[in-house]
Amino acid sequence: MQISFAPPASVEAGALVLGVFADGVLSTAAAAVDKRSKGALSRALKAAPKFKGSRDETLALYGVAGADQIVLFGLGKPEEVDAVRLQRAGGTVAALLNQAGIGTATAQLEGIAIAGQGAGAAAAEFAFGARLRAWRFERYRTKEKPEAKPALKGLAVQTGDAAAAKKAFARADAVAQGVFLTRELVSEPANILHPESFAAKAKELADVGVEVEILGEKQMRKLGMGALLGVGQGSARESQLVVLQWKGAGGKRKDEAPIAFVGKGVTFDTGGISLKPGQGMWDMKWDMGGAGVVTGLFKALALRKAKVNAVGVLGLVENMPAGDAQRPGDIVTSMSGQTIEVWNTDAEGRLVLADALWYTQDRFKPKAMVNLATLTGAVIIALGTDHAGLFANDDALAEKLAAAGKAVEEKLWRLPLADAYDKQIDSDIADMKNITGSRDAGSIIGGQFLQRFVNKVPWAHLDIAGTTWSSKDTPTVPKGATAFGVRLLDRFVTDNYEG
Repeated sequence: MQISFAPPASVEAGALVLGVFADGVLSTAAAAVDKRSKGALSRALKAAPKFKGSRDETLALYGVAGADQIVLFGLGKPEEVDAVRLQRAGGTVAALLNQAGIGTATAQLEGIAIAGQGAGAAAAEFAFGARLRAWRFERYRTKEKPEAKPALKGLAVQTGDAAAAKKAFARADAVAQGVFLTRELVSEPANILHPESFAAKAKELADVGVEVEILGEKQMRKLGMGALLGVGQGSARESQLVVLQWKGAGGKRKDEAPIAFVGKGVTFDTGGISLKPGQGMWDMKWDMGGAGVVTGLFKALALRKAKVNAVGVLGLVENMPAGDAQRPGDIVTSMSGQTIEVWNTDAEGRLVLADALWYTQDRFKPKAMVNLATLTGAVIIALGTDHAGLFANDDALAEKLAAAGKAVEEKLWRLPLADAYDKQIDSDIADMKNITGSRDAGSIIGGQFLQRFVNKVPWAHLDIAGTTWSSKDTPTVPKGATAFGVRLLDRFVTDNYEG
């Protein structure tokens, strides 16, 4: 879908898209159309009493006010209009236009603004939402009815400051490209995306200026990464550790310590010898969601030339049952030197992250470190699919992440870490065990385990098991891979680390 920006002008072809505020109050552009049509829009609104102009509402009109199609979208109260609300509006409109089979549309946004920002900002956010919703994973579709294919090919957004809108959208579109890379990675089946092919895909980020380094099993063995390597030893695929570096600070900040992001990348998780039930196991292709988010984030940072030094580390493994697979009861030695008794081979993500986190803090000495992982089913029981779990050893870092999540509508909920939980993973014969043997506080126990490998660096763990994949459409996310975390972390970097 092509998106363009232009000053207000008459619309000769395609659908006309107009905004409406709460209680049916017309935006400036909609009021102008209503006036020219001698009240046609007002009459149409009276005939559709369910449409109130509330957030996420849409109304399609045909043959009204001299246009073939008019689409009205709701925004709620004018003072409540913000970036997220406009993104949701853009996404909702894009979905309606595609479903209706409309190929081109023009959105007239005069009179719609974000408090304290110019006219161009609202237009850019609307277009950003449309872009996010219009994405589709089509690689393996060979037969599809024409009416099922996306119809919308072009969206023109008219605003009083088209130049500013175009500039703002260029930055937003860089983030969208990162989101799309993550969605693509998470959507791929495990026979296509395995540790080696994932590493090769990450290597392509070199084309946009990211430094990429790939460590194989031989190198990781020399580093003592027994925890990570133990997870992948039952797979025919070689485990990989990918290191991404974006050095964008520049000037006096050129040598500034980086902010680090670490992702769990289990490209398929059978549970290993602690085999998962067959029902739903197909979902385990997206157990690499944390690594997918870090990869997409670095594409976004590079494309928008973020003024920050950042490091990303991806621990990539495949967890398979085989004659040489890790067994319950095995003891492994992590890179930190700490030993781990593996009570359950399906609690494997924390083993991967144990070595990835230690490697990151030891080599790069980051000012802060954030890891992302589809770590526990327990977080879904606790929080459902609306919030991701947040754990942190630093209150300020936790607050910054929560604020960034709220700003982009990728919400976090902080859960506790405490000595009482930590004692539960002490082992009788090793330094620790990877589960407690009880179902109590499952997500907290996972976070508590990871904390033992961060060495007092300001650190946060995001458990995204409930938010990485969606079974239904939302205004800016079609069902499937969500890329939850890319926009959150991009905003986190923007607000706190780019000066």
